[in-house]
Amino acid sequence: MAATDFVHLHSHTEYSLLDGASKIGAIADLAGEWGMPAVAMTDHGNLFGAIDFYRAMKDVDVKPIIGSEVYCAIESRFSKKPARGVQSASNHLVLLVKNEVGYQNMIKLVSSGYLEGFYYAPRIDKELLAAHSEGLVCLSACVSGEIPHLIEREGFKEAQAAAETYVDIFGDDFYLEIQRHGIDKEVKVNEGLLKLHKEMGIPLVATNDSHFLREDDHEAHAALVAIQTGKTLDDPNRMCYPTGVYFRSAEEMYELFHDLPNACERTLEIAEKCDFDMSFEESHAPDFPLPAEFDDPLAYLEARAREGLERRVGEITPEYEERLEFELDVIQQTGYPGYFLILGDLVDFCREEGIRAGGRGSAVSSLVSYALEITTVDPLEYGLVFERFLNPERISPPDIDYDIADRDRERVIDYVVEKYGRDNVCQIITFGTMGAKAVIRDVGRVMNLPFGDVDRVAKMVPAELKMTIDKALDQSPELRALSEDGDQGQKLLEIARKLEGMARHCSIHAAAVVIAPKPLTELLPLYKAPKGGEVMTQYNWHHVEDLGFLKMDFLGLRNLTVISETVAMLKEHHDIELDVDNLPLDDRATYELFGRGDTTGVFQFESAGMKNYLTQLKPDKIGDIIAMNALYRPGPMKYIPNYIDRKNGREDVTYYDEKMRPSLEETYGIITYQEQVQRLCRDLAGFTLGKADGIRKAMGKKLAEVMEEYKAEFLNGCEANGVSRSVGEGVWADIEVFSGYGFNKAHSSGYSMVAYQCAYLKAHHPADFMAANLNSEIGDIDRLVVLVDECRRMGLEVLPPDVNESLVDFVAMGSSVRMGMAAVRNVGRSAVEAIVSAREEDGPFDTLFDFCERVDLRSVNRRAIESLICAGALDGLFGHRAQVFETLDRALEMAQTAQADRARGQFSLFGGEGLEDQAALVTNTELLDVPEWGDRERLTREKEVLGFYLSGHPLEKYRSDLRNIGLKAASQLEELPDGTNIKLGGLISEFKRHTDRNGRPMAFGALEDLEGSVDLVVFPDTFEKVKDEFVVDAMVALQGRVSNRNGRLSVQVEELTPLERAREEMADAVNVLLSGPNLADEKLEVLREIFNRHEGSCSVFLHVEVDDSNRAVIKSRDLKVSPSEALFSEIDANTGARSWVSSETVRARRSARTTSVPVPAAP
Repeated sequence: MAATDFVHLHSHTEYSLLDGASKIGAIADLAGEWGMPAVAMTDHGNLFGAIDFYRAMKDVDVKPIIGSEVYCAIESRFSKKPARGVQSASNHLVLLVKNEVGYQNMIKLVSSGYLEGFYYAPRIDKELLAAHSEGLVCLSACVSGEIPHLIEREGFKEAQAAAETYVDIFGDDFYLEIQRHGIDKEVKVNEGLLKLHKEMGIPLVATNDSHFLREDDHEAHAALVAIQTGKTLDDPNRMCYPTGVYFRSAEEMYELFHDLPNACERTLEIAEKCDFDMSFEESHAPDFPLPAEFDDPLAYLEARAREGLERRVGEITPEYEERLEFELDVIQQTGYPGYFLILGDLVDFCREEGIRAGGRGSAVSSLVSYALEITTVDPLEYGLVFERFLNPERISPPDIDYDIADRDRERVIDYVVEKYGRDNVCQIITFGTMGAKAVIRDVGRVMNLPFGDVDRVAKMVPAELKMTIDKALDQSPELRALSEDGDQGQKLLEIARKLEGMARHCSIHAAAVVIAPKPLTELLPLYKAPKGGEVMTQYNWHHVEDLGFLKMDFLGLRNLTVISETVAMLKEHHDIELDVDNLPLDDRATYELFGRGDTTGVFQFESAGMKNYLTQLKPDKIGDIIAMNALYRPGPMKYIPNYIDRKNGREDVTYYDEKMRPSLEETYGIITYQEQVQRLCRDLAGFTLGKADGIRKAMGKKLAEVMEEYKAEFLNGCEANGVSRSVGEGVWADIEVFSGYGFNKAHSSGYSMVAYQCAYLKAHHPADFMAANLNSEIGDIDRLVVLVDECRRMGLEVLPPDVNESLVDFVAMGSSVRMGMAAVRNVGRSAVEAIVSAREEDGPFDTLFDFCERVDLRSVNRRAIESLICAGALDGLFGHRAQVFETLDRALEMAQTAQADRARGQFSLFGGEGLEDQAALVTNTELLDVPEWGDRERLTREKEVLGFYLSGHPLEKYRSDLRNIGLKAASQLEELPDGTNIKLGGLISEFKRHTDRNGRPMAFGALEDLEGSVDLVVFPDTFEKVKDEFVVDAMVALQGRVSNRNGRLSVQVEELTPLERAREEMADAVNVLLSGPNLADEKLEVLREIFNRHEGSCSVFLHVEVDDSNRAVIKSRDLKVSPSEALFSEIDANTGARSWVSSETVRARRSARTTSVPVPAAP
């Protein structure tokens, strides 16, 4: 039997999420290899994979049939309760697209399933089927279909009635689907289907409900289903599919249905009916409404661009005129004037509403974008290439990413929805896939392998971008050996390789929005998230663009909110009008801030590695900032030392040919930007910039054949242009290396400008800038800890919340930052507004009783006041926190009575004339006599409501010790490679006991230090050793390994020691700072007596400061001490001198850092 005699009409791809294990490309390859005439895609209730499926089949000359196995509600799609014994109240039904009308109807049906009928699954109903059946073929589906279900459960007559309904709806396009997978219930179902076929004349068609590709993929599919259901493969109660649901060959299908050959042949009949071609040539962009005096979008765009350009640069010089005309010509050729007008209108809206926003990405290369104020960087001034954005030689939609202050993003989307219609605007879907490390861990879990063993295997996969298991097997001999061990390791990797890269879940794209000229349900299938309710397209953004829709990226950017709020604060509190879009780009203080690495809070320049490079670079121009932004990425990062050394004259700048100088001079001869590749191709080989952009795209897609063609043309062009072939080959080799990491200068320029604005504000208006930063991170405790610590490092005191001083948010107060009351847990913004209103109306609060009577207790409840007390917000009133807290009940009772009396027109307890029978109440305004909370309780309660310690920290007394004995901070772990051995010190802030699969106790937790926190994992063997010390609030030093699992940083604990003991074990020196009175002989004698009482093994270093110019460090020859807490307490009590521990390792490292800087080799 020939492969051309059968067509698969019931096939699930990976887009039957965590149910289908057939990759689309693999289905196409196999169907093409077998010579099948057509194949249908029928994923569960969606068209997620339709575009990929259509293209993959076309690539192998197999007809694609777009379909879906939909869920049809047993009753109405609006009924959300079980029906006919089925929990989900639905049955399966297969629909296949015949033509354009059928595709439109399929779009409406699968969209309605999510938008209207979702109940366990996206359900349609027979009402919708009747209205949208034209152009569709309908199959009765598997044993979960309505007719098979009725045959099995309720009888032939009921099934017959249902069949009649489908015939009424679909006529000759309805088929009974018969399957033979070896499922017990299929015997009865198939008998009924044959009877219906014979008695009703409904044609019978044979299908195989394929969920995986080949028979030996069954185990991998079982693992996929176990991942979805949270089961393990050894669980006897897990869901398990039969072995026969794979993509069978035509021969296998005819053999399986040897008694029903017509049922196989009928697949060809159905395939003939289905003849739908997708169009990728149409445009579905909305029309922009033009003013009455314009009838042409280009003319209006040109008028707006010229007006805007004159406003931005003054007189339009010949250079600007030439560039403007060129861009407008290309925009007209490519058909995108409306695109720019739509975005220009959006810019106008943002400007009028005071919303900070700006374009980024390759759009920064456009002078038209600059003129319309879509972008803020002049592309001529920065040498940006328009063809990188919109290429006249290779037309593709312009990609303008529009960043918006994150607090205002929804306002912008609301404006777009209002302008273009709610049904015409939608956000876009994205799919999460199973990456190499993640899939190994998922499969290891369902195989019930020990967590530690699986984690060890996952860590053998290099932490590189686009890493796959196959690449890892080539790079890791240890992993390859495991894959050939003939045991569980080999099985784990075999299954993981089959599942790797498959779609796992869908979510909303962070930025992408589609705008259409009419309701999207007439053009695209839509999806509605079952939990959040967000509506989005079922096609990803690439496919939305390919189909001719207008896609825009609106990304909410926190840093733009910070800039906007800082500028507003300067205006409101200091009457300073600052135009951050026109800052001087030669500001010394700003570059000095970069050069010190003081970039916490500065967009894209916050990481520890970046700060380190900045201190070496000492940038002094905006070009340095742009270059660092582009280079600080995997790949080009290795060239940063060369850039630094060349800038600072420690390494020569050389060129293969002087023609390269104009392109590379700004980056000291190092290829840094994609635009430089374009210019090199132009200057050396005579390429147009448009053709050179084609090289960039071919390199990015690794199109080897295309690259060979370009290489030959490049080398010939070099020779024709007087450049030797050897130089051309050298440059081409550099370009090929660069292609693996090349970055867009336009993008880097746009983001570097935001970074410069942040740095300028931090350098000149530090308190306001940090207050805005803190406001932007409310809710993210780890970030607040980092920012509060940065404020302290900058000399800015972070003042606690105060009912008499604080506003809703953080606010600058001189050289301090006052915490806003809205940052306190359980205190909403409305409560704070009520407190501030009462304070502004009648002045500061005096006592707890005064506070409770004057604030609106409908807005400020007991829980909010308790939280404010614990946060220290009532410390300025009479009494300590414990007294105020314990007296709150009485204060609230009295205040409620007073407020009720006031509402009835009677007197206030603290105002108006008193009455004798109220006099007793006044005597009750005394606070209860209770002891103060100790430091530990005060700080613990403070942390409960703030999320972090503010007025102090249990670790504060160890601050210098943590640093001086070589313990890293949590904030330093982010950039360390997976598996790095580290030592940390801090406080156990979380502890959760757990049991591994073998019943052995282990633990999860968190360690907090003075700069942040990190998750901890303690495996059973270690937990047995450290369980007594691993308790909440314990201050410890630990040793372990960095683990970066699925992007979540943690430390696997190997050893753990109480911090005080660790200090004694790790320190080899005690240091004492002596100045002023402590230099007197009697004080020195006291100090010697203290040292003698605490003999030990640590050397003693005396840091003597006579005055600012006379300093010395003296090491005692004979004294050795023990670095105990008792020693430091005695030193403090008797001399007040500062004392601390240190270790030789840390001292040596610091000395090396200050005396030499290694110079790396040139690339």
